[in-house]
Amino acid sequence: MAPDSSSLYQIETRIRAALQTPLPGGDAHLSLAPRPRKGWRPDHVPEGAKPAAGLVLLYTRNDEPHLLLTVRAGALPQHGGQVSLPGGKVEPEETIPAAALREAAEEVGVEPGRVRLLGRLSPLYVFVSNFALHPVVGVAAGHPAFKPRSAEVRRVLEVPLAAFHGPRARPRRGFICRPEALVRVPYLEVRDERVWGATAMILAELLTMLGGGPSDPWVDASMDTARSVAPPAPAAVRVGASG
Repeated sequence: MAPDSSSLYQIETRIRAALQTPLPGGDAHLSLAPRPRKGWRPDHVPEGAKPAAGLVLLYTRNDEPHLLLTVRAGALPQHGGQVSLPGGKVEPEETIPAAALREAAEEVGVEPGRVRLLGRLSPLYVFVSNFALHPVVGVAAGHPAFKPRSAEVRRVLEVPLAAFHGPRARPRRGFICRPEALVRVPYLEVRDERVWGATAMILAELLTMLGGGPSDPWVDASMDTARSVAPPAPAAVRVGASG
């Protein structure tokens, strides 16, 4: 990824411009998609998928543009322990942007009135939970006072956008064990956490829009690690659920 020292204003301007053009969508998602990824095709959302919204929140901390991620509580029935965007299912009669703001308020205490929404990224089908995830990009006024709800969020990750650039930010490849196969999974190392699955794929599109998409993790065997990307699953719940 190319270095990026842009201000949050410059980043917002670039995102607004990119949202007026065809989005990278499936091409960007595919770069960080696990393989094999049965039940998923780039740019395809099956009929009957449940709508969900996630907030891609950008803000300034210490004069540096940051992105908000969370580590989900381990006891959650779906995707527990994984790095995620704040988000969840869209309620009946609720719009996708409203759902993204509501979920961020409920999970980490972000005040909806302090978020300026820029637009939506490409939807992404999460086949494990049958959700059609719609990422919504927003910019917060100032540095939000995060108040994570412990029942849903184990840890708040405040990630400088600069952390996604440079040689140390290159995607690596780990694995998850499923009953039917060993799945190779690209991931990003962020704040001692492994970002993979839907969250990594959404970040791939955002970074591509900003001109610094992830390098191809499939062309260099040195990117392989012996790490499982999935946190240990509670007994009798599941093994290796992909985000």
